Amino acid sequence: MEKWFNVGKIVNTHGIKGEVRVISRTDFPDERYKKGNSLFLFMKGSKEPQELVVNSHRRHKNFDLLTFEGYDNVNQVEHMRDGILKVPESQRGTLKEGEYYFQDIIGCQVSTIDGEEIGKVSEILTPGANDVWVIKNPKGKEILIPYIEDVVKKVDVKEKVIIIEPMEGLLS
Repeated sequence: MEKWFNVGKIVNTHGIKGEVRVISRTDFPDERYKKGNSLFLFMKGSKEPQELVVNSHRRHKNFDLLTFEGYDNVNQVEHMRDGILKVPESQRGTLKEGEYYFQDIIGCQVSTIDGEEIGKVSEILTPGANDVWVIKNPKGKEILIPYIEDVVKKVDVKEKVIIIEPMEGLLS
């Protein structure tokens, strides 16, 4: 069975020419929403996903605006609202060394180089210069770890293990 990965949610229509407003969940929107790429629309209550081919993509405020081939007016895309856009695992591109998909990092167990268990990655923030990994410790406290070479020493997504060397004050 094919595994599917969420790349965005259609939250509304935009204008009258068939554009949809998407809250993106992909690390690579420009690549993922490139003209000619296939996305699969999953709707509640529908058994089979609907394949859509991207016709255009642009950013507007905090949204990605997409049009799809064969859909050129608002009436044709109205039903897509609340639909989830996904891609099959086979469409996940290969990454450069040191790059990871968010869904591969979330859930990893984080320990220090001394073997002290910190917790599991619960989410990833993208504030700017570098990503920040949110680690939930066993007591439910959140610890923020910057994804930088000085701190993150080893990432093994197959084993779901991350080794860090915390800077002074990072864990207190």
